[in-house]
Amino acid sequence: MVGLRERKKQRTRRALIEAALRLFEEKGFEETTLAEIAAAADVSTRTFFSYFAAKEDVLFYDTGSRIELAMSLLAGRAPEESPADVLIKLIDGSLQMAAAYEELTFEDAELRMRLILTEPALQAKGLLVLFDTQLQLARALHDAYPDRLSPTEAAAAVGALVGAVKLAIIANLDNCRSLQEIWDTGRRAAEVTLAGLRSLG
Repeated sequence: MVGLRERKKQRTRRALIEAALRLFEEKGFEETTLAEIAAAADVSTRTFFSYFAAKEDVLFYDTGSRIELAMSLLAGRAPEESPADVLIKLIDGSLQMAAAYEELTFEDAELRMRLILTEPALQAKGLLVLFDTQLQLARALHDAYPDRLSPTEAAAAVGALVGAVKLAIIANLDNCRSLQEIWDTGRRAAEVTLAGLRSLG
């Protein structure tokens, strides 16, 4: 059970995310200041820095938790699970986490994605985050299956799967009207990619 202190931290974190998204939409990303985000969430600028290092980080709020989830799934895999089986579990877990994160809305998710795709500072950070997370996952996948996957095969599998899911979601952003539709799009892309990846291991 989550304690009172942790619930309060979760509420503050969510308030900062929602305030930032609202201000980014109203004023623009570059025009919005840290102080304005903190004020809109009814906290001090010092409190903002307890949760995020910069305003860019607000839009990548779930990166750490997604990596933790992936690592725990890899570490806890059953002996009989194939690399492809584990990878689809990672995609499912990541998509479900993104769709359910603290009750943020479809509009929040859509705005977040559009900002990352269009703002130069966020594009750069997004690429760094994408590369870093894929590298961590590829190494962890190889470590989980050292006798079945080479480092090259693990990297290719992770790159193909993550790339397919992200590109499919971005390509269909104008057609998706709910978080469930986004999830379904990503899941379908994963299934198509895994049809080829099942030859691994």
